[in-house]
Amino acid sequence: MKMQQLQTDIQVGIMFAPKISFCLHGTYILESTGEEFSGKGAIEMLPHGAYRLELNGRTRMIQLPVLFAPLNKDDASFELNNVTIGINFHWERQEDQHFTGSLKVIAEEGHLTAINILPIEDYLKSVISSEMNANASAEFLKAHAVISRSWLLAQIEKARAIRQQGESRAPATSWTHKPCCSDDDIQPEKGSGKPYETSPDQPDEEHIRWYDREDHHNFDVCADDHCQRYQGITRASTPEVGRAIDETSGEVLMYDGRVCDARYSKCCGGISERFENVWEAVYHPYLEKVVDHPSLPKDFDTDLDTEQKAERWIRNAPEAFCNTTDKQILSQVLNDYDLETPDFFRWQQTMSQQEVKTLLKSRIGIDVGDVLEIKPLERGVSGRLIKLMIRGSKRTRIIGKELEIRKAFSRSHLYSAAFVVDPLEISHGVPQKFIFTGAGWGHGVGLCQIGAAVMGAGDYSYKQILSHYFKEAVLAKAY
Repeated sequence: MKMQQLQTDIQVGIMFAPKISFCLHGTYILESTGEEFSGKGAIEMLPHGAYRLELNGRTRMIQLPVLFAPLNKDDASFELNNVTIGINFHWERQEDQHFTGSLKVIAEEGHLTAINILPIEDYLKSVISSEMNANASAEFLKAHAVISRSWLLAQIEKARAIRQQGESRAPATSWTHKPCCSDDDIQPEKGSGKPYETSPDQPDEEHIRWYDREDHHNFDVCADDHCQRYQGITRASTPEVGRAIDETSGEVLMYDGRVCDARYSKCCGGISERFENVWEAVYHPYLEKVVDHPSLPKDFDTDLDTEQKAERWIRNAPEAFCNTTDKQILSQVLNDYDLETPDFFRWQQTMSQQEVKTLLKSRIGIDVGDVLEIKPLERGVSGRLIKLMIRGSKRTRIIGKELEIRKAFSRSHLYSAAFVVDPLEISHGVPQKFIFTGAGWGHGVGLCQIGAAVMGAGDYSYKQILSHYFKEAVLAKAY
């Protein structure tokens, strides 16, 4: 059954700063005046709510929002300077990025926001090229096209319903709003944003939060990992990407008559996680536990219902689609800055006592004194921690969920919350070092990108890839 097309164009928030510098390649029309422009420009926020536009050395005061629309969409593009990507992650950096479509600049609280307006299918071509290498296998590209489209339409549909109802998306006892994607609380895969407390009356010793993408009021999605990685035409696309989008045009995953909130991460670590163990307590049958292998791994129990089973799983390397060191396959999934991460399936990190104490205080705002014990309390089906106890010389605190735990022990985020901890060099009952041994990269819910790339490089079709990771979903035409 075909759904009504939700919208032709999508609005993507690209960058958030007091000054937006850009260059218009080709002829653009300033919507408010009908004037034609090309060349270098900037829009700057001034004191007392004033805004200044500079184009080719000439300045004027303007009212926001402003919209620059291409006169000819086929031979025009624009460049944004100093766009920050990978915010708060180990690959964070600034780069100049190029886009097709229209450029819109608006004022939000304390900053300007640059928005790219373009057709949904053009947006998806960039997402596929930005999320992975554009030369990945055809079946993997098609699978990712479907889930990226599904996720996008699900978010738009959800936001539209909320606006129509005129009510908040979800209750939160407290949260701090910052400009989207300059937030410390984003995560390196899809689905993060403002923090939600699990309960307004949780005990003082508990620090339980979960994060999901923030509902953007002035655009549909942002361009960083907070939503879906989108870098316009900065990352070269290929004819294969175009074919993957065209051959799956309008295709989405659906469950019970609704577009699936199709999540994905870099590497599940061998077992995918349930939605409700990472985000709100809502059960999605299509985001269930999936063992990332055609058969159960030999000599391993995949029911990680005890700490002993989970620890054995994490400390070893069972067979899985995503358990690969094939550089050719990894290069299909990972762009240059992703390849700076050497380990995906299993990883290890060592931290000193002082580092752990500093991170706990600076990243999640808790001070337990000397950290005496880091003890798992509750794990999800993939071995990812949901609750973790930190026993200190001053007090004991319980933290969760998945992303809050990852934040607590890294200046950016640990690769995943599926880890075990070994205390070392214990002096007078106080460990001087901790070794974190972990599995996977990301929240692990939904499609595993590395696992799907391995499947795509083999004999699996995109439909088989999708049915492997989203077992209760069906493929359908949204438009």
